[in-house]
This record gives sequence, structure tokens and C-alpha cells, in this order.
Amino acid sequence: MPSPMKKYLPVLAAGLAGGVIAGGIVAIADGGSDTKTVVEQAPLGSARNASSTGGLTAREIYKRYSPGVAYIRAEVEQQGSTTPFGDPQAPQEGTATGTGFVVDKDGDILTNAHVVEGAKSVTVELGDDKRLKAEIVGRDTSSDLALLKVNVDDDDLTVLPLGSSKDVTVGDATVAIGNPFGLDRTLTTGVVSALQRRIEAPDGFAINDVIQTDAAINPGNSGGPLIDSTGRVIGVNSQIETGGSSNGNVGIGFAVPIDTAKRIIPQLKKSGAVERAYLGVSSLTIDGDVATLKLPVDQGALIQKVEKGSPADKAGLQAGTTKGELNAQEVILGGDIVIDVGGTKITEQDDLQEVVSGHKAGDKVTITFLRNGKKKTVTATLVKRPKAVG
Repeated sequence: MPSPMKKYLPVLAAGLAGGVIAGGIVAIADGGSDTKTVVEQAPLGSARNASSTGGLTAREIYKRYSPGVAYIRAEVEQQGSTTPFGDPQAPQEGTATGTGFVVDKDGDILTNAHVVEGAKSVTVELGDDKRLKAEIVGRDTSSDLALLKVNVDDDDLTVLPLGSSKDVTVGDATVAIGNPFGLDRTLTTGVVSALQRRIEAPDGFAINDVIQTDAAINPGNSGGPLIDSTGRVIGVNSQIETGGSSNGNVGIGFAVPIDTAKRIIPQLKKSGAVERAYLGVSSLTIDGDVATLKLPVDQGALIQKVEKGSPADKAGLQAGTTKGELNAQEVILGGDIVIDVGGTKITEQDDLQEVVSGHKAGDKVTITFLRNGKKKTVTATLVKRPKAVG
């Protein structure tokens, strides 16, 4: 499924007795005295400017919605490694910290899946230091999203309104609220720096249509909301790009689009997991930017990679071999362009994902695509999505 991509750093802060969680997760001792962190807030804009555009100032957003941002502590256990002599070491226990936010009056809290991975118990703090036990309703590693639940009077809950990531454009103002380095409910601001980024989920699959922002995102911000100037959540802060030996913010953060979360939440509430049918391709939305590459259509899903042995591979779908660049990101040109699946028009890669997700393993789907400008049709038999790739 995933195409080649750069692997970014999950913004989870974690500490363990006698060690740290491995696998590229930043280890920051929660509340440690050795780290001095200075948070500088850039202005979102004056109240006059915000009012004239129907937006809110950063101060207004923080005052209104920060009580609904949760400080998450997960008590985790990691299997011990082996000594140089091959002897197993005892499992290590510790606390991983991250961020989440309230999405409804039922007490549901959205966060990243990697924040509560391996958790034996989870607590959250909301509002004025209300520490509550939380139940893990479900996790979906393919989207790096998880849903927690707390039992509390709904009058005590501040729900963050969910927007639409499809309405986002580069240059839009952004606000992030989270718990970087254990500094609870820290606000940082910036803009949408780029769209349609692709990052790697914990299970190795691709997360598409990711929002890039220069709002400061650091370890501990994982699972926190990325908010637009109207106060609506447009993404879930998940990963950062780092520079050199630093594990801190360099102005490049990535948020899972809220439209992805809105599709996932009902499934997590219903069954605790997301079962997906699997076609075995990764693709790129053809829009105004991609159209500059002189493709035969101005809408569709350009195949970037076909997994060997997948239903797409068996049906004969093909990716290209020519490397190009779009908005500083590598793209693969020359592949098939999917324009219809089972009678549903495909205008973007999200459409392709949704159509496949709406089926179950064993279903046959008819795929119409363009190859070298000529329309072709094949039938693929979907299978159950594997647990991980790579």
C-alpha cells in the first residue's frame, strides 16, 4: 500500500525505568529538571483582523477550547531486550505522555494510536487538573488514531468542534494545543505549510492527505488538535521532521487529516477496531498542482505503487517508473490513473480509499483506469488488509 516516503518522528514523550521506549520515539523524562524549555508563541493575528474574516484570535481559541484538550499518561510495559550474552532482560515499565481532545459529550477523547500503544492503564487530565481514568475504546494503527473514553458529567466536558480538512488551503492560520515536554496545554501558532503530504503509520502503511504546519510541534504534542482560525479541528498532530541531532521542533509538523478521523471514530466506537478491505495500491490525487505534470485528465487517482501479490497486482494495475517532483515531494509518473471503481467516480485518492473501505474481503470490484491515455477496465477481488507492511 504505502509508496516510498520519508519516515518522520512520532511526537510522543516517553520515559521508562532503566531505559526508554525504542523504535524512534523521543525519550523525554516527564517533569525532569534537566530540560529547560522555552515556549514562544507567534501571533495568529490581531482581533481586528480575525473579526473581519469571521475568525477567532489565538487567545479566543485557547480560552474557549483548551479545557477540552487532555493530558494523557499511559502506563506502558515493553519487553526487555537481550544482553550481549543472549540472556533476556526483564520487561521495563514507564509512562508515556501525549495529548488528546474531547470529540463529543459521551466522553470520547481522540488521540494517536502510538500514544497508548502497550498501555496497561491510561489516565487523562482535563480542565482544572481533573485526573480521570480512561478506557481505551479502540486503536487503529493504520491511521495512527485511538479513541479513549472517560466517565464524567457531560456538563464538565468541553467538546472541540470538528471541521473539514478538505476546506484547508496553504497559508491558512493554525493553532496547536498540547503538552510538549510535559508542559500542559501549551499553545503554539503558525500556518498550513503544505497539503497532501504522506507519512508512515505505525504499521507501515501510508497515511495520505496529511497536513503540514509550522506551528511548533514537539514530543508530547502527539494526539493534540490542529485548529483553524474558526476554532474547528482540522487535524490530529502526529509526527515531526527533525534536523541534525535535535529531536525538537524545526517548523515542520504533520497532522492526520480530521476527515480521516471522522471516518474512523464511528468504527472504533462500534467495534474497537477498523477492518479494511485491501486493494494494494498507493495513489496521488490529481488536482490543480498535479495537473501541471501534463496528465491526460485533471481528476483521478494516479497510482504510485502496486504491492506485489496484491489484488491490484493480480488484476494488472501498474505504477509508473519515472520519478518527478511536486511541491518538493517525490512523485512517480507514468502509472495508471484510476477514474472509476464499481460505478463510483474517482476524483481524488480519498475517493479510492473510501470505495475500497466500503467493501469487505472477497468482494469483486470493477476498476476503470487510464493507461497511456486509453481507457481500460479490470476486475479485482479484494482481500483483508494485512496487519502491517514493510
